[in-house]
Amino acid sequence: MKYLVKYSPEMTIKSRPVRTRFAKQLKRNLQVLLHRFSDRIIVAGSWDFVTVEVPEDLDSLGSSIEHVLASTQGICFFERVRHHTFTTLDEILAHTLDVFRDRLDGKTFCVRCKRIGRHNFNSMDVEKFVGGGLNRNTGSAGVSLSNPQVPVRLEIRGQDLYVVDATWMGLNGFPLGTQDPVLSLISGGFDSAVSSYLAMRRGLLTHYCFFNLGGREHEIAVKEVALYLWMRYGSTHPVKFVTVPFEGVVGEILDKVDNSQMGVVLKRMMLRAASRVADKMKIEALVTGDSVAQVSSQTLPNLAVIDRVTDCLVLRPLAMMEKQEIVDKARAIGTEEFSAVIPEYCGVISVKPTTRARMHKIERQESRFDFAILDDAVANAETVVIDRINLEAERTGELVAQVTEPRPGDVIIDIRHPDEQEQQPLMLEDNVVETIPFYKLNSKFPELPKEPAYLLYCAKGIMSRLHAGYLVENGFSNVAVYRPDRQ
Repeated sequence: MKYLVKYSPEMTIKSRPVRTRFAKQLKRNLQVLLHRFSDRIIVAGSWDFVTVEVPEDLDSLGSSIEHVLASTQGICFFERVRHHTFTTLDEILAHTLDVFRDRLDGKTFCVRCKRIGRHNFNSMDVEKFVGGGLNRNTGSAGVSLSNPQVPVRLEIRGQDLYVVDATWMGLNGFPLGTQDPVLSLISGGFDSAVSSYLAMRRGLLTHYCFFNLGGREHEIAVKEVALYLWMRYGSTHPVKFVTVPFEGVVGEILDKVDNSQMGVVLKRMMLRAASRVADKMKIEALVTGDSVAQVSSQTLPNLAVIDRVTDCLVLRPLAMMEKQEIVDKARAIGTEEFSAVIPEYCGVISVKPTTRARMHKIERQESRFDFAILDDAVANAETVVIDRINLEAERTGELVAQVTEPRPGDVIIDIRHPDEQEQQPLMLEDNVVETIPFYKLNSKFPELPKEPAYLLYCAKGIMSRLHAGYLVENGFSNVAVYRPDRQ
């Protein structure tokens, strides 16, 4: 079994030295990926294509090999071919009949030939000769040059004939590792997953930076997305996953920053932190999932103010994409199912967020911020090489009980933002309700009496689950989540 792997168009227009370098990188990447199946698979490169040759006794690996080729950057398309040597047109016809004799029954076809080398015939001669022979020797419905049901593709290079058995499209882009590394700010949602993929597709070695705003469950879910992206599209190179604990930063913003400015300030704090992480990793560019005007923090005035906080280049692959396009792309690359169930952190939501941030106003807000908290967050960032993530081990303690009817004596802790608590107070007849905003919970909870069972409550059940998981992970066994039936 043999495959011809054709380079992406953007590779073919590069200068000779660059094209050669890119082709060598693609060959190396495919060797790394395919030798995991068997080191007997031969990957060879040439100026025009890469060949993948699989021993006959490994034909059962065909679907796995095709999956790898379809998921590797730098490939425009690839073909499974039957390879023969020939001397006459009759031999070309005979080899083509072997493949297409039964496929053409009752169907229209046309022959397309690509020819390189010196011959006493041209491509059109091959197409006419083979087309006439197929028409006479099969049960086809005839030749259709404009809309054939079965295209018959041949490639001739010198005295080598390649009869195309099947064709698949590739990812295009540049081979991974041909471009410099970037640090992708990943939240696990549709946007950041797709923007990370697009960076990888462009050949950028993509590392991940996750800002943990409230719990281990979210972190595990985001690691699952990053691990999937790496395993499918980037496992030829080691990459890192960095977790920055941002609960304290969020709490400081909620305490010190005016409601309308919180979103912009939070994004600036994230870029500050990511820039420091990138600097330590010797990375010069960040990747975000921002799409112009998708949310209030992503208007042009706000993005301009956010970007002024860093000297790093900020890449936004989704800048001009609509949400449905992003979701469709997530579905195509396989991240939709992950992103659809990612816990969405809803703690920093402005009632009337600004869409036209002004630098002097933002700087005035940030003058109240204790930047030692941001320093601590960056200093306490955890970095792991992504293939060493053990999700099963990290899930230990992830599951937290959910209670729909509290027992007598259970204490309900309303962890919503004070504004939400004031607008829709939680009233229960038979249980005590304490109000501790989520951003103060980790510091206040250890001070509570040890005896009662505590049930955390929030409107959507996401924040409460995140923080309950975090508390359980830190040794508190008397914590569960309160989810009334009406929710």
